[in-house]
Amino acid sequence: MAVLPIIKLGHPSLHKRAEEIEEITPELHELVANMVDTMRLADGIGLAAPQVNVLKRLFVIDLNVLDEELDAKAYLNPRILEDEGSIKMEEGCLSIPDVNADVIRPEALKVAYMTLEGEEIEEEMTDTLARVFQHELDHLDGILYIDKITPLQLKLIEPELERIRRESSII
Repeated sequence: MAVLPIIKLGHPSLHKRAEEIEEITPELHELVANMVDTMRLADGIGLAAPQVNVLKRLFVIDLNVLDEELDAKAYLNPRILEDEGSIKMEEGCLSIPDVNADVIRPEALKVAYMTLEGEEIEEEMTDTLARVFQHELDHLDGILYIDKITPLQLKLIEPELERIRRESSII
């Protein structure tokens, strides 16, 4: 498989809404495999297609670092059906390297998505899986976790964000 370049803060694709997946193709299977390789090489637990400059409603999550029995999984055309509770946790992002901030999100979810085999799934999620699902789903809508933090948090990390923007515009 191939490792894909991860676009960084400042790239316009990170703020665009991704398009629904209409058809599962061999190219889509290849994209998912490449995204998993890319995510693992970058030591991530989630990666959305827009982060590799593909504006499709798709992300992968790999919680293997938390539970060895779990394997990477692709989520196509994902959506949240219900949410419950609220919890603040620190988040980071492969497109905003080395910068973390606390984000408030729902604690539990009922979600729907399609698998790479074309199966429609409804699932309840909590804990880290719910958090990562929401973070990656935001990417599909052109939203970054830094768009959800307080103005004070944003001000504190702005020098680092500006550095990332500068570095990514050079490449």
